[in-house]
Amino acid sequence: MKKLLTSVLAVAMVASLAACGSSASTETTVQATETAAESTAAETAAAETDEAASTEAESTDTAAFDLAGKKIGVQLGTTGDQLATEYEQNDGSTVERFNKGADAIQALKQGKIDCVVIDYNPAKAFVEKNDDLQILDEELSSEEYAMCVNKDNSELTAKINEALTQLKEDGTLDAIVSNYIGDEAGQHPYTSPEGVDRSNGTLVMATNATFEPYEYYEDQKVVGIDPDIAQAVCDVLGYDLKIEDMEFDAIVNAVVSGKADFGAAGMTVTDERKLSVDFTDTYATASQVIIVTK
Repeated sequence: MKKLLTSVLAVAMVASLAACGSSASTETTVQATETAAESTAAETAAAETDEAASTEAESTDTAAFDLAGKKIGVQLGTTGDQLATEYEQNDGSTVERFNKGADAIQALKQGKIDCVVIDYNPAKAFVEKNDDLQILDEELSSEEYAMCVNKDNSELTAKINEALTQLKEDGTLDAIVSNYIGDEAGQHPYTSPEGVDRSNGTLVMATNATFEPYEYYEDQKVVGIDPDIAQAVCDVLGYDLKIEDMEFDAIVNAVVSGKADFGAAGMTVTDERKLSVDFTDTYATASQVIIVTK
């Protein structure tokens, strides 16, 4: 009986020890799991923090560049001028207005202003020629270009629209633009068809030839997207084309006074300008960007 009791006690002790071992093992496993989970969570949080910091570091310069309180250079009378004026009136910025975009760029290079607000394609042309300048990524606005015509000459507006429609449909407009912008630049120069009847007379175009690639001087001649489109329009309508170069801010007045039949100068369609002139159908879209020094 004593022997049997001893055996029973021995079995009980073994079972008890086994149970204790199982409990300790379970606790150890739980602790290890919790530790691993905490470690993973910490690593995930750290990764997310690093990613956020990386994203912030790689974000567009425009986000860090606030126009408020800056000295902003613009070309007088342009959309860039209008945008900068809002900062001048509401955010304590100072706007320096120049007759030519190139003059604003020169002031930026000399440290007289903090930035230049201008259309993207002219901005691209300026930056390509100046290694110390760069265009910030974010666009300030999107806009449409059209020709302006005297409000009393709705017949001419209608004719130009008909010509623009034809030139869009036959691919001429796209070819003209691609000759100045993109990978095919220089490969599609516009030439007037032979034998055009120009008995309808001459149309005078007012422009500001400081706005490459839309209008600028090359070999003492005004060239660019706008002159080529205007020439193509005149070819369709049976007119000769005469180009008058003037300050941008004078173009609308020239059209209103009758000194020019129409204006084409990378001109944005705005409600303010519509009070003075009519606009043709749009023939190009553009955006306003910021140029700064590197």
